[in-house]
Amino acid sequence: MKFKLLAPLGVAATLMAGGAIAADMPGEGVTVRPVMAPSLEEMFQHRILFRALEDLGYEVAEPQEVEYQTIHLALGTGDGDFTAVHWNTLHHSFFEEAGGESVLRKVGTFIEGALQGYLVDKAAYDEGITSLEDLKDPAKAAMFDANGDGKADLAGCTPGWGCEKVIEHQLTEYGLRDTVSHNQGAYNAIIADTIARVDSGSHALYYTWTPYWVSGALVPGENVEWLAVPYTSLPDNAQADTIFKGKNLGFAVDSIRVVATNDFLAANPAAAKLFEVAALDINDISAQNRKISDGEDSSADIDAHVEAWIEENRSTYDNWISAARAVTN
Repeated sequence: MKFKLLAPLGVAATLMAGGAIAADMPGEGVTVRPVMAPSLEEMFQHRILFRALEDLGYEVAEPQEVEYQTIHLALGTGDGDFTAVHWNTLHHSFFEEAGGESVLRKVGTFIEGALQGYLVDKAAYDEGITSLEDLKDPAKAAMFDANGDGKADLAGCTPGWGCEKVIEHQLTEYGLRDTVSHNQGAYNAIIADTIARVDSGSHALYYTWTPYWVSGALVPGENVEWLAVPYTSLPDNAQADTIFKGKNLGFAVDSIRVVATNDFLAANPAAAKLFEVAALDINDISAQNRKISDGEDSSADIDAHVEAWIEENRSTYDNWISAARAVTN
């Protein structure tokens, strides 16, 4: 009799253990396909999410690396599952072009307080160049002429990024086509020349965003200043809050969110919950980006940054994992 009683108990114990494992690893057997930009500076925040997904049992595929518009199109056609680089306002047109809410969903708010705008060296700002509109004056624009054509050279936005649309729109809207040239290309190459100009004491005009390492090298309020714009004007008559500390930066004061396909979210409630609750301090990202700019830029370096962040924020990270597991219990 004892043997007959023990057998069912053993089976029950095995089933209970299996249930516990399934609850702890709800993503087991599922491969997640991330899509992101080809940017070292965005690896850190993605790999934190990759690590969390792995701790939930998911296998994370090698990320597809494409530009921002193509990221959204890839998700919209089902060629990927999620991205963590969707700027809520800046990239909204990309979201809609990719099918919008019929195929995709914005989940949670991963990073608050993302800024974009135009800056000049502090010497130029102190000389009275405080608004982009000041550059309608050819004499003032010539202060930022780097190639001898008499126009201000704006170190601008990589083609295909959301900021390109805004800058191109505003140069026309504010009447700056005759006095400002929008220099485009690989952003890191363009901005390296800008930093060198500021360091040498020359005037410089450029676009940037936060979180990003540039604002650790050219620090607003110290050696550069944000320019104001005369009024808010965005492509497609978009409406947004563009005021930061009393100054109209011309770009939405934005947030960065996860976008995932509806199909993936419906099939993976644990991952959906993770995307909903995960949040990073923007200053942590800028600090890590500065490490990259200082030479800690290998894949192993970035993994070490991720590991350090998780250990320093263990309680927060564990709460993400617990919340994600709880939806499957």
